Amino acid sequence: MTAKGKTLRMVSFILALGLMGLVTAGCGGKTADSKTQDQKAVVEFKYPDNPAFDLFYIADALGYFKDLGVQPKYVGRIAEGQIIPSVVSGAIDFGNRHTPLVISAIAGGADVKIISAGTRSTQNAPHMKYFVRADSGINGIKDLVGKKIGINSFGACSEYVTKKYLKDNGLEDKVQLVQIPNEQLDQAVTDGLVNVSIIHPPTSGRAEKSPVLRKLFSDYDIDQGISGMNPFTVNGKFAKEHPEALKTIVGILAKTAKWVNEHPDDARKIIADRLKLDVNLVENYGYYSDQVIPQPEIQYWIDRLEAEGKIRPGQIKPADVYTNEYNPNFKQS
Repeated sequence: MTAKGKTLRMVSFILALGLMGLVTAGCGGKTADSKTQDQKAVVEFKYPDNPAFDLFYIADALGYFKDLGVQPKYVGRIAEGQIIPSVVSGAIDFGNRHTPLVISAIAGGADVKIISAGTRSTQNAPHMKYFVRADSGINGIKDLVGKKIGINSFGACSEYVTKKYLKDNGLEDKVQLVQIPNEQLDQAVTDGLVNVSIIHPPTSGRAEKSPVLRKLFSDYDIDQGISGMNPFTVNGKFAKEHPEALKTIVGILAKTAKWVNEHPDDARKIIADRLKLDVNLVENYGYYSDQVIPQPEIQYWIDRLEAEGKIRPGQIKPADVYTNEYNPNFKQS
């Protein structure tokens, strides 16, 4: 074959390959580039991987993120007291920590906002419980004078709900608060390191079943649940860059909250499996089923922080703290 013939044959071969590629694409085949574009369409959000009872973990286990274009990326454990600072810095995109921590961050200039209501404290599913040793002489608020109380962090529900309750009973500054990690609080009171431990789900279930411990009261007994909303907060940059993804995420949280309220036993099983705990020792939170944020619960914490001297009167308004604009269940009045 001549050199010219070889060249023509090579050109024909290359053209044939090109046509095959076009036919494949036309028949619905995906190229490497289209796969890359599909992968980029999924918005990943950074979230802590903590030993907690949390809607994000349950939603993930139920497959609620699948095919909706959003996916959690777990970044490892983050100490409770560092969750909101991590949302502020952008180290994580969402955090599930109590409202006063968020208000304090906003008062300091942080670009964060509460976007989903989270937990709802009820008589059957309080946000937190106070436990003492069964053989202690502590039977009520008056018996806490001079005692040590274990809390999971400062600046949140455990500290401020307790301080208000003490103040309302004329016992302000009569106890010592000691910070202890969540999962060690029941052992701390069992061992006598503290006289009282304030324990949240899931480990409050273990404390309830302990023959050594006795429940003193709950946050619901103190204030009928007004302080018990533990919401979800978003980093401002993430919200601005991914508003549609944020709507999807808040919708998933609402769907999951409703499921947990309707299937508490199944929810406990998911968390027990995740944390490798006995399901009989796991306690669940109750949730606002629609995840719409109620303003009175936000105002309660603004008032509390003003009373504690943490923010100036009028410095923070509810609209500075939260929005329901991303919640598909929210209806404008």
